Amino acid sequence: MAAARALLAAPKPTQISVDAIAKAADVSRQTIYNAFGSKSGLLEALFDSLAARADIDLPQAFAAADPDTALRRFTESFCRFWASDPVVIRRLRGMAVLDSDLDRLLRERDDMRRTALTTLLGAHAEATADDTIDVIWQLTGFETYDGLARRDPTREPAVVTRLVATTVTAVYAAAGS
Repeated sequence: MAAARALLAAPKPTQISVDAIAKAADVSRQTIYNAFGSKSGLLEALFDSLAARADIDLPQAFAAADPDTALRRFTESFCRFWASDPVVIRRLRGMAVLDSDLDRLLRERDDMRRTALTTLLGAHAEATADDTIDVIWQLTGFETYDGLARRDPTREPAVVTRLVATTVTAVYAAAGS
């Protein structure tokens, strides 16, 4: 995991391959396959490692008594994740354009976030329109967070998180859900 993350965070990143990761970790290619089964397995483990480092706390969002608090906690969890290693996440997303396996894995992760959001809102309302869920899902995504954070590099992650969370709750309220 450390070798994969280091390759992605390097000033001049290389294409992520099992060979490159094995070389950086000073292990054999077979060791990578034994540990993760495949490149996809390695990437899944990397995503899980990044999430663990960011301390994503979705149970706190699901335990909230009202939808505004739930949405704020949900948004804060994902913003913490996006802020935890934006260079690595940005590079993974960029590499996905040329790597269909990586693209599939990232789409699956994004779909998991949308499913969690749908479930979260379903616990607080009879039904939330798909359009509302789509907008909130987009607002809680990496591209939104990263765009706001990079527009003003002096802006603290907590400020970006507050901005996104306020916008998410406003969209939810405006939709009348």
